[in-house]
Amino acid sequence: MDDRSSPGSQPVASDQPTIERRVTDFVRLGVVALFAYWSFTLVAPFLVIVIWAGILTVALYPCYQALRVALGGSKRLAAILLTLLSLGIIIGPLAAIALNFVEATHWLMIKLESGSLQIPTPSEGIREWPVVGERVYEAWRLASENLTGALERFEPSLLQLGGDVLGKAARVGFGLLSFMASVIIAGFFFGHGPQMATGINRFADRIAGERGIGFVRLAAATIHNVARGVIGVAIFQALLSGLVLYFFDIPASGGLTFAILILCIVQIGPAPVLFPLIIWAWMTKDFTYALSLTAFLVPVAVIDNVLKPILVSRGLSTPMLVILMGVIGGTLSYGLVGLFLGPIVLSVFYDLLVAWLRGPYTPESGKPPLPWSDRTE
Repeated sequence: MDDRSSPGSQPVASDQPTIERRVTDFVRLGVVALFAYWSFTLVAPFLVIVIWAGILTVALYPCYQALRVALGGSKRLAAILLTLLSLGIIIGPLAAIALNFVEATHWLMIKLESGSLQIPTPSEGIREWPVVGERVYEAWRLASENLTGALERFEPSLLQLGGDVLGKAARVGFGLLSFMASVIIAGFFFGHGPQMATGINRFADRIAGERGIGFVRLAAATIHNVARGVIGVAIFQALLSGLVLYFFDIPASGGLTFAILILCIVQIGPAPVLFPLIIWAWMTKDFTYALSLTAFLVPVAVIDNVLKPILVSRGLSTPMLVILMGVIGGTLSYGLVGLFLGPIVLSVFYDLLVAWLRGPYTPESGKPPLPWSDRTE
């Protein structure tokens, strides 16, 4: 009698998954991937804005908590006041730059219409410039002798240049709107900070366990350090510089303030702009004006040496080259928002990469502890 046909026997289950099961798993993964891709395409236009809003929430959350305590625990009022204050800090300097640009354009148009605009004669040394020296000299000489003829000759190039300038201005305007939207979104995030932090920690725990939670803490600490020690100090220095330049009626104060902001973010400092202004004041203005301007600009130029040790909790370990690459790459990729977003994101990635390369801390390894560890070196 065949044992396979006995009444009490059980069929032998195969250890290998069937073809149908594999096809089902493949279809499930395909559906999940399709929805993930579809969702990404829907949120992609707003992704940079939301990311910057999240970074602002992390960076400004201590200020929100302090303001909330001062207002008697009112979440909504604290979020509204902090949002309005942030919008004022952003809109003020950019509005000054835009106003200077409009005033300069208006002055130039008046001079051109009246024919009173005089172009100085170029120096012979310009001819010695490599590659473009001769062309620049001829164009400059023609403009100094016959400005109307020079404008007619270079009209196509000037029209193209004007189109490029308008395109850049439109991009800056769009970047300003994106920045404002990020600040407003961050205002809504403040009230849900603890829930968002819990969700992010749970996600990190599911991905990489305790080490994932440590990376989240390291990212938050890096955002605080870079946002306060780099971006915050840069905005504060640029704001003070802009106020001084405005009250002393310095020409093109808006453009100079923006240049100071860039130099402060890349950790060069405002000295390349402020010190030539001081020299210019002593050479062209009276003693009282030059002394007053110097008395205000010198403390502004060195104030970062006092603020950074106070605002940076562990010391800023991110190299200046990483911050510079973040500023340039972020600006080229995302415009005005990228100017601030780039150095923070690249700094977070750099610190996470360094922590990952160092590996987990164990007493036997002899390696220093990771930044989120409670141990002391």
